Amino acid sequence: MLWPMIAIALGFLGLAVLGVLAVRVFVEVRRLARQVDETSRRIQYAAQDLERAAGPLAGDAGAMAGPGAERV
Repeated sequence: MLWPMIAIALGFLGLAVLGVLAVRVFVEVRRLARQVDETSRRIQYAAQDLERAAGPLAGDAGAMAGPGAERV
């Protein structure tokens, strides 16, 4: 009678440990998802800033080429 009770207790303990680990993984995945979202927003803003900064430069490069220059 002792061995079945030990087996049941160890089984319950194993499930409890798996439950705690599952909660920790869930929390870390949510934290990672927030960081990925924040990083993707920063990349999007940086790309928009780069696009805005490149606009006038592209116009200046076209003006510097002159009227008779061949365009690619």
